[in-house]
Amino acid sequence: MATPLTSPPQPAYAAPAVRFIARRAAWALFTLWLLSVLVFAGGQLLPGDIGRAVLGPLADARAVAALNHQLGADRPALEQYVAWIAHALRGDFGESWSYREPVAPFIGAALLQSAKLGLLAFVVVVPLGIGGGVWAALHAGRPLDRAISTGGLCASAVPEFVSAIVLILVFGVWLRWLPTEAVAPPGSGVAEQLRHLALPVLPLVFAFFGYLARMARAGMLGALDADYTRTAILKGLPQRVVIVRHVLRNALLPTVTVAATQLGYLIGGLVVVETLFRYPGIGSLIYNAAKAKDFPMLEAGVLAIGAVYTLANFAADLLHARLDPRLRTTGGS
Repeated sequence: MATPLTSPPQPAYAAPAVRFIARRAAWALFTLWLLSVLVFAGGQLLPGDIGRAVLGPLADARAVAALNHQLGADRPALEQYVAWIAHALRGDFGESWSYREPVAPFIGAALLQSAKLGLLAFVVVVPLGIGGGVWAALHAGRPLDRAISTGGLCASAVPEFVSAIVLILVFGVWLRWLPTEAVAPPGSGVAEQLRHLALPVLPLVFAFFGYLARMARAGMLGALDADYTRTAILKGLPQRVVIVRHVLRNALLPTVTVAATQLGYLIGGLVVVETLFRYPGIGSLIYNAAKAKDFPMLEAGVLAIGAVYTLANFAADLLHARLDPRLRTTGGS
């Protein structure tokens, strides 16, 4: 008699892991909905008249009123929100009131530009920050430790617009080593594009280096003083093996997951840097849309940034669950 086919046994941590992921996904959806409500309410509170902002201050009042009616800006706020969110769920973010063209292509192009800048800064600052924190912890109390900790703290305390202006003056105006505009000429190679992105990336590296270095240093010091580290040393394992196999994985767990959440900011929170360097990213697009009271562009842009932040945090949660076995067995409860 043939043995009936049965599915292979599931890992013991499957159910807790699924619950953990489901909770995080539900919170992500709730966050995006709440963000859409807040952004809509904020857009309604922006000073100025939409029709007047589009047609200009000298436009006829009847033309302004007709445009407001055409755009639906004279309808009740709740009706406007329901109509917008219904279209957004179908992938239609409306038409820009300033450009009279669909919003989606503008958002997509700006997100790609911001992603290029943010990913480059991420690739630079994460190895530097983690490496600096680990090196400082291994030399705790020595001049090198104090130099890394103090330098990182000072760099993080300086606002990005201040460090960006200083870098522009020093490397772009006085020394003329780097271009002050972030966008390379059409047809430029990879090296030339990286050269144009060097100045915008440096303020972001300064801002996040100290934060990541401090987290990595604190995690390393805690792991070096843990019982499992002392046990490994008493077993006679070489110091390098102890650090690589036992210390780093436990020490860098919170640092790695927090670094993943910072990717959302590096892509979507670059309004000041993009404005200073005239970079056509999502931050500058939202800033210009707010000035023009271009509500469809503003709403779609902020929701795009919210989606980037939410996905980055969700990816960090998944990474944390993958690296921390406690979350796989308890579901994060």
